[in-house]
Amino acid sequence: MIKVCIAGGTGWAGSELSKGVFNHPNMKVVGALSRKHKGENLNEVLNLGTANIPIFGDIETALKEIDFDLLVEYTKPDIAMKNVISTLRKGKNVVIGTSGLTDEDYSEIAKTADENKTSVLAVGNFAITVVLLQRFSEMAAKYIPNFEIIDYAHEDKIDAPSGTARELAYRLSKVQKPNQYVTEEELMGDIASRGANLNEVQVHSVRLPGHVISIETIFGLKDEKLSIRHDSGASAEPYVKGGLLAIEKVGTFKGLKRGLDSVMEF
Repeated sequence: MIKVCIAGGTGWAGSELSKGVFNHPNMKVVGALSRKHKGENLNEVLNLGTANIPIFGDIETALKEIDFDLLVEYTKPDIAMKNVISTLRKGKNVVIGTSGLTDEDYSEIAKTADENKTSVLAVGNFAITVVLLQRFSEMAAKYIPNFEIIDYAHEDKIDAPSGTARELAYRLSKVQKPNQYVTEEELMGDIASRGANLNEVQVHSVRLPGHVISIETIFGLKDEKLSIRHDSGASAEPYVKGGLLAIEKVGTFKGLKRGLDSVMEF
């Protein structure tokens, strides 16, 4: 039985994962973090049952009050690092679903995990279709050295680019750096119109009403082009299956791994 504490366990995606863990035969939700619901019972908040599952306002209190095997980090970038580092220093494993962490953040996380002989599985997006998009995009990038990323989301998503887009840019840059045909010095007009440069990959973030969450990798060669795109609906259900898989697999290695496909078989 894997004992799980979920940071952000009452949020849009975290609440669905909480229900998924609660109903899993080999997992148990023993606590959650939520500033809004601090001091309440997760079972009562999510209508799960009668047992008492305490909700804490901060990671320090949770680490003192309950015993758990791993933390699922599903909050916001400004508090995610504190939650992750504090948990790793206590010798516990972490699954990261929070968007917006940088490569520098992950360098610190990897160092802390190694020092404490713990494990971190960082997943920019738990949806299986996103995992496939990442893998297919890496395959395409081997043969097409011209690509950019477009990141779509609703108007009130506060992180840009999304964690999914950041992870995709990181992964594609490891395959090869895309060609640059016009340098910043040669560009006429506003440089910002070309999007953010992440690991030498151009990333464009669209934030508009009517969009939920989508990610697209676009490739181009002379007289031909390729687009690989994922679109999600309004439900957080697609993220549950991948989240449960991450919880199962995070204890099978030591250190940091990025991407759900790093623990999947293809």
